[in-house]
Order: sequence, then C-alpha cells, then structure tokens
Amino acid sequence: METQYGQYVYTHPIVPTDFGPMLEMVGEDVYKSNFHIMYLPVLEPVLMEEYPHSHDFDMYLTFLGFDPNGLNELGAEIEIGLGKEQEIHVITTPTSVYIPKGMVHCPLHFKRIDKPVLLVHCSMASKYQKGEVYKE
Repeated sequence: METQYGQYVYTHPIVPTDFGPMLEMVGEDVYKSNFHIMYLPVLEPVLMEEYPHSHDFDMYLTFLGFDPNGLNELGAEIEIGLGKEQEIHVITTPTSVYIPKGMVHCPLHFKRIDKPVLLVHCSMASKYQKGEVYKE
C-alpha cells in the first residue's frame, strides 16, 4: 500500500562481514542523505584496523556493552590511535570518539573482549570511504 511517509521507513538487512553480523545504513543508497551508520558486534579480540588513515568527512565511533543490566560496563579493552603520532587511547568504559574530517586515526585494536561490544560507526557522508592510508 502506498503511504505518504513510507519512504522514510526502511528495514535494514543484517549482512555477514569478516568481523561478524553487521547492520548498515548507507545514506547514498537508502535515504539519499549525507549520513552513514554501521552497527557491528565485536565478540572476540581483533585488530580491526591496522593502518592509520583519514577521511574527508567527520566520523564518530561509539563503543557500548551489550549487557542490558550493566550498560555502564564495557567488558573490554580497546585501543585506538589518534593523530599522525598515533597517540594511543585505551577504552574500558562505554565511550564515543569524535574524529574530525582529515584527522589521522587508527590502529583500532579490540585487545580484550570479556563480553560482546557493540561498535556504532557513524560517518557524516553518504557512504564510508577510506582516505589516505599511512603505512610505515
């Protein structure tokens, strides 16, 4: 049935990735907007991004625990490098990281996972694309 606002409601498929099942909304494909979001559960330690890189858009990474009775507990240890110097920040509680346009970031290393972590990856872009990658 045709509706007036149906174009704003979309059921997202869960797709398999190398890291596990992911729910992704690509603004370019779905809503024709400048916003991209991924929900990715991390169930075991993994070096998710090895090399520092940058983007030509702002990005936000949010790390959340899955336990509804312990939302203040992350149950993990995650390291992220920020800046060209790869200044390491250790994440052990629910945390968001703002990465401004052009800022070098990574590696992103999920070093310890005691219970599942939800990575919410938001980009102010119609789709996610890596910019320049910095390898040693």
